[in-house]
Amino acid sequence: MTHDITTLSLILEPENNERLANLCGQFDEHLRQLERRLGVEINNLGSHFDIIGEPRATAAAAGVLRDLYAATEHEALAPAKVHLYLQESGVDARLTAEEPTEPVTIRTRRGLIRARGPNQAQYLRNIQTHDLCFGIGPAGTGKTYLAVASAVEALESDQVRRLVLVRPAVEAGERLGFLPGDMAQKIDPYLRPMYDALYEMLGFEKVNKLMERNVIEVAPLAYMRGRTLNEAFIILDEAQNTTIDQMKMFLTRIGFGSRALVTGDVTQTDLPARQESGLRHVIRILRDVEGVSFNFFTARDVVRHPLVRRIVQAYDAAGQG
Repeated sequence: MTHDITTLSLILEPENNERLANLCGQFDEHLRQLERRLGVEINNLGSHFDIIGEPRATAAAAGVLRDLYAATEHEALAPAKVHLYLQESGVDARLTAEEPTEPVTIRTRRGLIRARGPNQAQYLRNIQTHDLCFGIGPAGTGKTYLAVASAVEALESDQVRRLVLVRPAVEAGERLGFLPGDMAQKIDPYLRPMYDALYEMLGFEKVNKLMERNVIEVAPLAYMRGRTLNEAFIILDEAQNTTIDQMKMFLTRIGFGSRALVTGDVTQTDLPARQESGLRHVIRILRDVEGVSFNFFTARDVVRHPLVRRIVQAYDAAGQG
């Protein structure tokens, strides 16, 4: 299976503004639903659509858009109808008809961590072979966990000298001064998923000792400005909550001997309405840049409790993902 990222352009005809609005849904909710289900990014201007993702997924998305646009001539679409169409169309089978992949593992002192499924396997391969990787998709697909595992492996094998964990604190508006406690206490709640993974892989005491020595550093995104990080493994989590300027700022912090990994879900931004996510923007900007890889995950890749996958799909059907 190829994991190259391509852009497929599609023009829907005849152009009709009412039908296009019906196709896209309120606040583009139908397009966001397709993105989550198929693991692509969809941008449109009028009847012109650009679909970004792996070739198999972009082709499937184009077919779905054509069929749904044809349906708008006779009916009003709703999230539940879009979900039902996806269920009945057999699109999942087309996306999962993949060749078997070689097993990929990460070794930490707590044991081996294995990739589950072809998307996770390719994600880990890309992390090993690229200086900048993006993992994009819904909760529960292993994006952050595998990012931290890869960082721990790089640290323990002396590939890097330190880990830097970064996350935008959008809920506090990046203005953390009014919150109680020191900086670590202010930002801790936003970094809890990465802490949990670190504790599982290194142990509580080891993590605390490394943090005391500044081998592991946690910081809000706003505090990265003006820094250059050399010989570090840098993880930006929840990147959908970065602005375009913040994303550019973060990516230009990468120094010699460093690797960066960016994770997020383009359909779950907490930014103000009509402010474009830096993660959604960077997919278009960097998709053809050498040394950069993108992996798109979908609800099919959820590896948490089986109920989580069904919850994600239920929200997709309701258009509230």
